[in-house]
Amino acid sequence: SRLIFLIISAASEVYTPTMVRNVTGPRSALTSFLAANNISAQQITRDVEQRRAAAAAALQNQAQDDDDQGDDNQDEPQQDGDGDHHMTNAADETAETIASADTSADVAAPATPPLATARQRAAEKRKASKLAADKIKARKAAKKAKKTGDDDGDFFGDLADLLDGPVVPVPGQLNNCEVCSKRFTVTPYSKAGPDGGLLCAACSRNAKKGDDKPKKKVTKSTGGVGRRRAVQSNIMDGNYHRGAKSLLTLCINTLVKNLGLAEDLGDLPSHVIDKIARSIAKRRLLDPKTLALFTRPSIETLSIYDGAKLTPDDYITVLMVCSNLRQLRVRNGIQFRDSVMTYLMGRTMSLEKLSLHGSNLISAGHWTEYLTTKGHTLTTLQVYYTNEHFGDDVLALLAGCCPKLERLKIYSNQEVTSDGMRKLGDIKTLKHISLHLLAPIAPKAYVSIIRDLGKNLETLSLKAAPSINDEALTAIKANCASLTKLRITQSEAITDEGFSDLFTDWSNPPLKFIDFDKDRHVDAEDAVENPNKIGLCADGFRALMAHSGRELCFLYISSCRSITKQAFEEVFVEHKQYPKLEILDISFCGEVDDFVVGCVFRSCPKLRQLKVFGCMKVTSQVKIPRGTLLIGVPNAMGVEIEGTE
Repeated sequence: SRLIFLIISAASEVYTPTMVRNVTGPRSALTSFLAANNISAQQITRDVEQRRAAAAAALQNQAQDDDDQGDDNQDEPQQDGDGDHHMTNAADETAETIASADTSADVAAPATPPLATARQRAAEKRKASKLAADKIKARKAAKKAKKTGDDDGDFFGDLADLLDGPVVPVPGQLNNCEVCSKRFTVTPYSKAGPDGGLLCAACSRNAKKGDDKPKKKVTKSTGGVGRRRAVQSNIMDGNYHRGAKSLLTLCINTLVKNLGLAEDLGDLPSHVIDKIARSIAKRRLLDPKTLALFTRPSIETLSIYDGAKLTPDDYITVLMVCSNLRQLRVRNGIQFRDSVMTYLMGRTMSLEKLSLHGSNLISAGHWTEYLTTKGHTLTTLQVYYTNEHFGDDVLALLAGCCPKLERLKIYSNQEVTSDGMRKLGDIKTLKHISLHLLAPIAPKAYVSIIRDLGKNLETLSLKAAPSINDEALTAIKANCASLTKLRITQSEAITDEGFSDLFTDWSNPPLKFIDFDKDRHVDAEDAVENPNKIGLCADGFRALMAHSGRELCFLYISSCRSITKQAFEEVFVEHKQYPKLEILDISFCGEVDDFVVGCVFRSCPKLRQLKVFGCMKVTSQVKIPRGTLLIGVPNAMGVEIEGTE
């Protein structure tokens, strides 16, 4: 290539055969390369002189040919085309010779005969320009062919590419910044500039800020930590399953992870759609776009488990599309407000079940209007966290406007008072009643609704009822004969004698669900001693298990700390079996230890979960049956231990 010839030519001009070179020291890379390829200074000099002589002869011949051609052009002007053709061939030969011997400066100004005409000079300029363009094209083509491997033996071409390329400083050297020209020390982290140079630290930061597409941060795998948290979450949610996941669960998880690709759920069964809706809500993925997957004209049951991202227009769209809706459940329905209730009242659909959670923006007037116009078809009404507008006046309408109402649940309500509770006694069709009232309620109000409704009641749930006393338990025993679920929590007045009397000779069949959570003695001055036996104590616990133990499935007696260890041992003695008990919560019962836990496992063969939070005498040394979860043991393993015995 031209660069190699320039280097060799420069070296030959410095070198003279008569020069004495007494140079000692290390050999350069170029010297070693030339010696390895048998290239000497004498040979280079001879080759250069021969090329220069050939170039001079070619120039002399060109000048002579131009003189002859000029005379021919003056005599025969009609032969311009032939003269141009001859001139082109001669110029091409001259350009090739000059390109191999010297720089392009000699080509740009060829020798012109002194007698040439203006027309000839113009033609020469055109030919020179064409020669320069052809020369550049030929050089690029040769370079491209060399890169593709057409000339693997061209050592001079490889050396030219090496010398032509940019010299990148190594770490530790000094270099000038390409942008600000500041002198800086090169490091392995120096950023490359737009023209191939390097940037200093300040310019590198500015260039990084200006990047349009920042690199995506690689998320490191957390290993077993994330899986452990997921397992604990599933345990607390009550949907933990041991072993391999079912195919249905895997499909649902895959669908939720790729929810953006789903267009329709198709004709899936209702229980599968419900699981998908729960999984989506748990991940906070429910929005107007994903809600469209669950809305179809043919569905009769719709559960929206997280409506925090929905607007009133979204709820109206749901009611518009689902024309055959019979059961509607909305959680976190903050924007389920008056406008939605107005549209619901204008539709021809008649809901049989309405469950609203957090819909505080529905006014009392719209509640009254809805119950008056649409209440005759309601069989289930569940209202959660509606504090301001759902009060005694609304409850007074239920008896006359909802003749088919069988299930009523009012949870976390501040407006309902004792007077409103007494009005519930007029709804003779109620079979399931669940109340969680935050306003102070008189004990007589509880007794009143139990006497009025106890005959048909199957579920009685009185949550957070600190004022309820033994009189209510007496009313339950006298009036309730069909209960399957009984919940009375956080009572500070019921005594152990009242519980014992309730479960002794009670005509009601054995209960399947019992929750006496936090029915205990509360006294900051005497927290340990319980002389009056307030709450569920030893005698009441014995009577409870004797009455309902054989059919009991769920038992919650958390914080009933007055139950003695002896009572636990007598109830879960070796010869007594509770074949249907699946979940038992004895958290914060201070007398529970490893022996009591072992007795529980022995007497409850189908037990799935045993919760022992706050039982400091329970250790990890207890033997747990295979397939059973011991939750709440205070150790480094976490809050859950799965049995392997």
